[in-house]
Amino acid sequence: MRKILLVEDDISLGETLNARLQRDYEVSWAKSLSEAWSLFSKTKDYDLAILDVGLPDGSGFELAAKLKATAPILFLFLTAQADAESRLQGFELGAEEYIPKPFHLKELLIRVKHVLDAHAPTRELQLESCVVNFTQMSVTKKTGQIEYPPVTDLKILQLLIEKSPRVLSRDEIMNEIWGVDKNPSHRTIDNIIVRLRQLLGDDGEKHIRSVRGVGYQWSTEEAT
Repeated sequence: MRKILLVEDDISLGETLNARLQRDYEVSWAKSLSEAWSLFSKTKDYDLAILDVGLPDGSGFELAAKLKATAPILFLFLTAQADAESRLQGFELGAEEYIPKPFHLKELLIRVKHVLDAHAPTRELQLESCVVNFTQMSVTKKTGQIEYPPVTDLKILQLLIEKSPRVLSRDEIMNEIWGVDKNPSHRTIDNIIVRLRQLLGDDGEKHIRSVRGVGYQWSTEEAT
């Protein structure tokens, strides 16, 4: 189930949103910037943050910037500040949506679903040499042969594709796949990348790009 961090200090509105969103998502509700940061620090695998701009101990804009600097996350703003300057500030921070208060609950639910569906995990990857199925965690070669590589390998491949064209550091990959409490080595990531390139053949060499001193990237551009 997809996870949402809801940050809203209005108790009545927060209770309504939390109760309704809980029907479809796993929701953590915070009533302040500090409480939201505490929740986020414990687990950074939220799919979406719904942020009230006016919080008792800071700004939702400030919180969004802090969240983004720590881990990849989608977010939308709820605010009574509907002026153009505030909207621009929200979108400049990378917001998927900026919803002025008051709003209709159904409209919010539709926008949340739209944002999450638009960024849904890749389920199948069709390449020249094979087809990767991320649901069955299998790779079907052109010959019809089906292989079942280590699940972790395909999770890393899926992560690179979903975050493309961003370059992911080894630490980012480790935190996303194993969590901050686990400590595999950078060599573990390098070995998995080697296996993925071998698994995908020419497509692996073409699309899985090493960025010296940074990490790895899934690239759809032809090498020059």
